[in-house]
Amino acid sequence: MRTRWGGLADGQFRPNGFFRLAQSGGIFWLVDPDGGRFLSKGVNTVRFDQDEVRGTKRVPYADACLRRYGSEPAWRSAIAQRLTGWGFNTLGSWSDEGVAAHAQLVLTPNIDLGMSFAWQANERGGPRQEFPDVFDPAFEAHVMRRARDKCSQHSGDANIVGWFIDNELRWCPDWRGPDDLLPLFLNLSPTTPGRGAALDFLRGRYGDMAAFNAVWRTRATTWDALGALDPIEPAYRRKPPYDRNARDEIIANVADPHRAAFFADCDDFLALLAERYFTLTAAAIKAADLHHLVLGSRFAFPPPVTVIEAAARHVDVISFNCYGPDPDGALAAYAPTGKPCLIGEFSFRGADAGLPNTNGAGPVVATQTERAAAFERYATKALRHPRVVGYHWFEHADQPAEGRFDGENSNFGTVSIDDNVYETLTEAMTTLNTQAETIHASAEAIA
Repeated sequence: MRTRWGGLADGQFRPNGFFRLAQSGGIFWLVDPDGGRFLSKGVNTVRFDQDEVRGTKRVPYADACLRRYGSEPAWRSAIAQRLTGWGFNTLGSWSDEGVAAHAQLVLTPNIDLGMSFAWQANERGGPRQEFPDVFDPAFEAHVMRRARDKCSQHSGDANIVGWFIDNELRWCPDWRGPDDLLPLFLNLSPTTPGRGAALDFLRGRYGDMAAFNAVWRTRATTWDALGALDPIEPAYRRKPPYDRNARDEIIANVADPHRAAFFADCDDFLALLAERYFTLTAAAIKAADLHHLVLGSRFAFPPPVTVIEAAARHVDVISFNCYGPDPDGALAAYAPTGKPCLIGEFSFRGADAGLPNTNGAGPVVATQTERAAAFERYATKALRHPRVVGYHWFEHADQPAEGRFDGENSNFGTVSIDDNVYETLTEAMTTLNTQAETIHASAEAIA
């Protein structure tokens, strides 16, 4: 028997009117407002206006759905029934929350708490903030205000699981650029608090300018001169964590102790930055809304361990996106925190869908049959981990062949861009979603 939310109504947990976390037999669960054992099974970007063709205002999916359903409200009703029929219970990030009114679907909104500060700064011009300047006193005021605006009015809503803080922040070198955050902060505008914090960090760490330049190799001869440099070039760069080989790193650092010192500077600054980010953002959400969970910041890949540890000190759930063939490696990185985990995005693309699949994350398989099998393997592995409390598929509809705003042009959808259902995939989803609680209950208990 299930609760109205889709959780298992087996009497293990008492209702308290909101979603919360609990353990049973060494296995983590969400508990729904009626006390049901709940796993968040979601789909991202469930929306009528999904994906303008890059460089245009044309939305092929919306055009197709208008022809099929006649109106956006009619689409909402049909899609809600379709998703619940497939066994999903959650609208993932970037979804139209109005869909939830047509079925018992719960919400996990992403409120872009930190990055909205960076976006505002970038609109004003100057060196781009690749990561929000958490050292700016205005950052704390911003996240408190935005959390109030986004969360306070919904603090009494029973159908919200919790709030994602941000999505795929740049914590270190990745596909967006080769630099660690310390060099990036050193190259903010001269009056930016983050630049001052980075300079103060180095001054406190070295004191002596000669010792500093032995590692950083700048042309500055005083700390004031360093602050005036534009740009401050990093002495070293390293690969992103997902391309980095630990053995090669050790060999390189032994061969060049200055390299080791440079990246120790970067890592220790990152630890300070991460602690401040999670302290302020989690506190802002909790001040605005006492009833809902803080669902983390949707890591794009496992960042340095100090970032993961900082998150675990402040959030209720570690959320991450993982586009590998399975989530085992990511879970091995996050599980030592002791926190429950939610997979915010995963997907597989089929080469037979007629889309380019040249831009977008994750494996490409030959057929929709293989795509369905890949989903089943991935989700089953996730459910067999005792800390996993949910998984969200990316995404509801396929992307345009011409590419969306960032050029992605892939077969990520549960439906085509003409709203035709991928039957083999969604049949596998329906079966797995129905069995999810049974599979998770058989996970090996936390030691």
